[in-house]
Amino acid sequence: MTAGPHVDAAELMELLSLSLGAYYADFTAAAASENLTASQGKTLTALRRGPIAMRTLAQALSCDASNVTGIINRLEKRGLVRRETNPTDRRVTRLVITPEGEHVTDAIRARMRRTHDGLSRLDEQELGSLHTLLTRVFHPRAD
Repeated sequence: MTAGPHVDAAELMELLSLSLGAYYADFTAAAASENLTASQGKTLTALRRGPIAMRTLAQALSCDASNVTGIINRLEKRGLVRRETNPTDRRVTRLVITPEGEHVTDAIRARMRRTHDGLSRLDEQELGSLHTLLTRVFHPRAD
């Protein structure tokens, strides 16, 4: 068995940076087409995974809780999210995406042409490998 070519970690980091930059630009433009900021779009994407506490969302977005309050206020005014009391701890407010918020999230994803075009260059096996690798790198499971 022969070893593959040596890949420099710095070069990989640069490719990740370029990829993420292209993705973020694509996402930001798609969110803007729905009259949302990138932060509002990221919030909807995070809530798409399920209800989340305000503090947890602030950590996920790497921002102060007061910023999240402003983001949620604007999204709630548009009917895209709602606040609800956590049934196990009434002191905690959970954020929940509404059906309209899910629709807007779907619209954002559908408008991300550059990302879709890039992924469409991969076959099913390559897409599976990319998914596996990204999961291993960014979402390692605790063993």
